[in-house]
Amino acid sequence: MGIQENFGRIQKEIKILRPDDPPEIISVSKKQPLSAIEEAQRAGIKLFGENEIKEGVKKFSELRNKNIPFELHHIGPVQSGTVKKLFEFFSCTHGVCTMSGLSELLKQSEKRKSKFGYFLEANLTDENSKSGFKKKELLSILKNSVSLNSEYCKLMGLMTMGPSDGNPDITRNVFRELRIIKEEFLPKGKLSMGMSGDYKIATEEGSNFLRIGTAIFGERQ
Repeated sequence: MGIQENFGRIQKEIKILRPDDPPEIISVSKKQPLSAIEEAQRAGIKLFGENEIKEGVKKFSELRNKNIPFELHHIGPVQSGTVKKLFEFFSCTHGVCTMSGLSELLKQSEKRKSKFGYFLEANLTDENSKSGFKKKELLSILKNSVSLNSEYCKLMGLMTMGPSDGNPDITRNVFRELRIIKEEFLPKGKLSMGMSGDYKIATEEGSNFLRIGTAIFGERQ
């Protein structure tokens, strides 16, 4: 199936699971050619996600030059040394995983007077291969949430990923745990959970944003 068919199928699936409040799909175009992104745009997709800032800027600058509308979210780990480049094309990042990265993000948004949103990334599987705040650290940060916002840069919610082995029971427990944390500390915040292999579980557990790549675009080039 093509991009339009894949996207339409996923939309139907999540609407069946949550008919009154289906999550929004971020179409992850990492490592996909510009032609695939243009095909997605013609299929009605407007919200895209890129892990690498440099790659995202390169591809989406071409779309901007063609006056093709889009919204672009950054979904990789935020590194303080590359924060400045986020403001060129991205409206939001889902990967704030260090306090130094957050500090630089707040600083640059104030400096540029540029509205920006972000998610704190949680590592609730305790895997060393994953970035993100461990639970104890995340809770400590959220208890001091006043310092997490500025006039221009706002905490939108929390993000996490399931275990690397894809175990569905552990995945559900992780997503549920983050939802409970969100409900206690950020009742008006959003959840960014679920990728190609576990978006149905994420939808059932209350995610607001699904980050889906291969299930829409096919295998990466």
